[in-house]
Amino acid sequence: MTEPPRVLLADDQTLVRTGFRLILRADGIDVVAEATNGAEAVEAVRRTRPDVVLMDVRMPEMDGLEATRRILAGAPDEPRVIILTTFDLDRYVYAALSAGASGFLLKDVTPEQLTAAVRTVRTGDALLAPAITRRLVQRFTRRGSDTAALHRDLASLTPRELEVLGLLARGLSNAELATRLHLAEATVKTHVARILAKLGLRDRVQAVIVAYETGLVGVGAGESAQQSSERT
Repeated sequence: MTEPPRVLLADDQTLVRTGFRLILRADGIDVVAEATNGAEAVEAVRRTRPDVVLMDVRMPEMDGLEATRRILAGAPDEPRVIILTTFDLDRYVYAALSAGASGFLLKDVTPEQLTAAVRTVRTGDALLAPAITRRLVQRFTRRGSDTAALHRDLASLTPRELEVLGLLARGLSNAELATRLHLAEATVKTHVARILAKLGLRDRVQAVIVAYETGLVGVGAGESAQQSSERT
């Protein structure tokens, strides 16, 4: 990916769009389109094919959550979406991550954080550290038979892959996973890639959400369902 990232800005506040545009362009990132609501964002994505969408949550006509769902309902080569919000741990952020967004940023983000975020998700990585995602899941997820049924293909994972997924959801990095499991970091990366492929997930953020929603990791307890049952 030698070409600079191509970004779409979706926010109903002109001042926010202007500020972000200036920051991104100063760092060599191309802003290919802007939108003032979710409907405009969906249309602009189809027209300009950006690499990354910076998506405000609360916009008129169509909010950022519905726009994210529509944008990411297409082929796997759809753009990465970063959710913009003024509120830490906004309920809408969890829903957007579940819909396939690659992370979120608060609107008071620094210029350095903004440009780094765009470049990070453009490469296919998730913006959020798993530990931050875990906080979102612990606060907002409501597990039950219906959510577990959404991911019955968890049974397709090997015992080792289930172990990796459980530790990943507890916030361990690849290096920490390698140390814990006495594996090479390259082997851990292979396990993570296979987990994402088998479950049809875009990145580690969604993997963390699935781990909680299926009960593999207990909300609040930070432990796997198997570990919990072994102590009861």
